[in-house]
Amino acid sequence: MSFLSAARLEKIRSDVTQLHISIRDRNLVYLDNAATTLKPKAVVDRVSQYYLNETSNVHRGAHYLAETGTVSYETARLTVAKFISAEKSAEVVFTRGTTESLNLIAQCLALLGELPGEHQARGLRAGDEILLPEFEHHSNIVPWQLVCERAGAHLKTIPITQAGEIDLEAMRRLITAKTKLISFSCCSNVLGTITNVADVVAIAKESNVIVVVDAAQMITAEEIKVQNWGADFVVFSGHKLFAPFGIGVLWAGGDWLDVLPPYQGGGSMIDSVSFEKTTWANAPQKFEAGTPNVGGAIGLGRAIEWFNDIGAQDAMAHAKALSEAAREQLSSIEGLRIYGEARNRTSLVSFNLEGVHASDVGTLLDQQGIAIRAGHHCCQPLMKRLGISATARASFSVYNSLSEVDALFSAVKKAKEILL
Repeated sequence: MSFLSAARLEKIRSDVTQLHISIRDRNLVYLDNAATTLKPKAVVDRVSQYYLNETSNVHRGAHYLAETGTVSYETARLTVAKFISAEKSAEVVFTRGTTESLNLIAQCLALLGELPGEHQARGLRAGDEILLPEFEHHSNIVPWQLVCERAGAHLKTIPITQAGEIDLEAMRRLITAKTKLISFSCCSNVLGTITNVADVVAIAKESNVIVVVDAAQMITAEEIKVQNWGADFVVFSGHKLFAPFGIGVLWAGGDWLDVLPPYQGGGSMIDSVSFEKTTWANAPQKFEAGTPNVGGAIGLGRAIEWFNDIGAQDAMAHAKALSEAAREQLSSIEGLRIYGEARNRTSLVSFNLEGVHASDVGTLLDQQGIAIRAGHHCCQPLMKRLGISATARASFSVYNSLSEVDALFSAVKKAKEILL
C-alpha cells in the first residue's frame, strides 16, 4: 500500500479548511467523499476571484471582461480535455453534472431516432435494447427508462458476479441485433468495483453497440484516457473532483457531437435564428444553451490544476490504500459484512453490522464526529440484488489519514456495543 508522507499529507490538509472544523465537539473526520469531495482553498479562492473581480457573460460581449471571461471559460474546457486525454477541447461539453450529461445523451439519441435524415438509424428507436449492469446508480437508470418509454425501446439488465463485477460473458450473450447501447458506471458507488472499460468496449464494438461510461466515481480513482477507452461517451461531475457543485462534463468521441441534434434550445447554441428556421452553432456550443456556469467551469479547471499539483497519481494511490486498511480493520469486527470484493476497486468500503440498520450506524458515527453515508446510495435495484435495504459507506480521499481509519474502526466498534 502506498501512503503519502506525513509532511505531504499535512500540507494537503492545510489547503482544505473544512477538515479543521468541529462536529459535536469533536474534530471532523470526513469520510463521505464518494458523495462529494471537500473544496480546497485554492478552488474557493479562484471562484471567489471570478465573482468578485471578473464577473461577465461569455461568448457574446465586446468588452474586456467578456473577453477575459471567455478565455477563462474556454481555458477550463482545455484543462478538462487534457486531464481526460481528449484529442481536442471541442469534444468536451459543460453540463450541470453526471445526471444532466446522461439525460442529454439519452434525449439526443431519442431525438436522432425520430428525425429524418442519414443518421436516423444511429438514434434510439422502437424495438432497440439498452443494457445496464445490476449495480447502476439511479442517474444511469431513470434517463434510459424515460427515453425507452418515449421511443418504444427496452431495458435489459447485465448480471454482476458475487464479487460485484460485471459478468462479461453474460453481457456478451445478452447482446443481440436489437442492442443499441450499453451504459455503465466504470466505478461503482456502492461496491467500489472498477471495471476495465476497454473490456466492455471490445465486446460491445463487435456488434457496433454504443458505449456510454459514467465516470463520476472514477474521476479521482484512476487516470482516465478517453481515447484509449474507445467508448462513445464519458461523463462525470466536478463536485466529485474538488470542484463546485453544478458543473459537469460530457465527452463525446468520433462525430457524435456533430451528428446529434440538441435537446435544449436558446441563446449561445445557435448559428442563425429566424421565425422560419434556426441553425445550430458548432459543438460544443450546440449543447450549451443559455448562460453557462462560468464560475463553476473556472472552479473545475482550478480543481484539476490543484489535483495535478499535489500529484494526482499519488493521491489516488493514497486514497485506495486507506480504504484497503479500513477493509482490513473493519473485517475483524464480528458480525460486520463488507460488500464488494472486486479484484480492482476504488477507495470506499460499504458495510453492515448484522442486526443493525445502516442509518443507526451512521447516526452513532456522526455523534463521534465521523461523516459517512448511510442508505441505498441511489442504487435501489442493487440493494434488492444484495437482499438488503441499505449499507453504511465510508469513502476516502487524498486528504484523509490512517488515524482517521483508526477512528472509523473504533467508532464502528463502539456503535456495535451500543446497538447490540
